[in-house]
Amino acid sequence: MTAVERLTRGLVWVVAACAVVFLMAPLVVTVAVSFGSSAVFSLPPPAWSTRWYERVWASRDLWPAVLTSLRIAALSTVAALVLGTLCSIAVVRARFPGREALVTFLVSPLMLPGLVIGIAMLQGFRAIGLRDVGTSLLVAHVVITLPYVVRTVVAALSLFDFTLIDAARTLGLTYPAALLRVLVPSLAPAFLTSGLFAFLASMDNYPISIFFTDAWTKTLPIQMLQYVEERPDPTIAAISALLILLAVAALIVGDRLVGLRRLADY
Repeated sequence: MTAVERLTRGLVWVVAACAVVFLMAPLVVTVAVSFGSSAVFSLPPPAWSTRWYERVWASRDLWPAVLTSLRIAALSTVAALVLGTLCSIAVVRARFPGREALVTFLVSPLMLPGLVIGIAMLQGFRAIGLRDVGTSLLVAHVVITLPYVVRTVVAALSLFDFTLIDAARTLGLTYPAALLRVLVPSLAPAFLTSGLFAFLASMDNYPISIFFTDAWTKTLPIQMLQYVEERPDPTIAAISALLILLAVAALIVGDRLVGLRRLADY
């Protein structure tokens, strides 16, 4: 290895380390503040305490928002997995004009600002007379989670050999049984990857959810915003730390079931 190559490798490692520190520093600060005893955001804290986690546990306003977010995230993820898989199969298997445009349209919510999507859906729901908060939230979250499923499953299907389904049918399986026995296990990593991303994206969504909540139905990000406005204490840091723990738990589950390397491939 020449001196220039060693210098280049060293610079790459320095830049990578700086990027990791830049990305991880806010998370570390949030977790550290959540364990402080001070009633204001201070680092380092004067003493360590779990008082803010106790306040989160005892909060009566928080848990309805948590349950609402979990319910919407779970339902929207399941709906996105079903619809996204069907759309992906149609896109990969069929040959029709505008196929690439359809794929771009399905993943377009990832390219547009959330406020733009929220305003557009709000006007659309009003035009068709959809005013129920729960249904509006669910439909909106399906729209924003569907691109994660489509993008991942399309990539997985492009690598799948569909002659395996024909081989399974020649061995006596019906077409639906062949799909369940051959296709679904092959796509399990893609389902898990897209499901995790879709669930976390739904749980953390704020710019679209703000248009479809009211005083009685609030998602967790909306409730967190209300906490910041009304009582900006480290309770919000404790909630954020728990959300970080949720993301870490999702990665651990994905690593145990599939492996982080295969998750990264999708």
